[in-house]
Amino acid sequence: MTDLEALRRNRLCAVNFDDASIGRGTPDQEHERAVAVYDLIEENSFALPDREGGPYQLNIALLNSKLSLDIRTEEGEPLVTHILSLTPFRGILKDYFMVCESYYAAIRTSTPAQIEAIDMGRRGLHNEGAQVLSERLKGKVEIDFDTARRLFTLVTVLHWKG
Repeated sequence: MTDLEALRRNRLCAVNFDDASIGRGTPDQEHERAVAVYDLIEENSFALPDREGGPYQLNIALLNSKLSLDIRTEEGEPLVTHILSLTPFRGILKDYFMVCESYYAAIRTSTPAQIEAIDMGRRGLHNEGAQVLSERLKGKVEIDFDTARRLFTLVTVLHWKG
């Protein structure tokens, strides 16, 4: 397979949420999900080890407080499902949302330097979450760091309180 063929195949072509387990959110939450999915689909690197397949569909669900990543062919044929505990993400998500609240409050009253400092902290936590996700998927799914960041965005959107 050439590099160009690999780029066309080793990617996600669709990301779907299981409404039965995740539920519908507020209009703002649904917009955030749509933007996160759009960003992920536009640019990603996603492959299954030892498989020359793809592109892939990713179906995301919450099962017993665990993250279910159901990976399918472009046509929708099941390939593999990975179930990940959300426990390793709890502290990061808690800190992330706290910093996000500070960021949105700072936008109204703080100096640009203060806003930038808070935003750097937010990005650092986002990177930490992406790193944990990459480690949890190691050997199961091959992703680059930018794809891990975009996938972590979906994890945050699932837990966003609005």
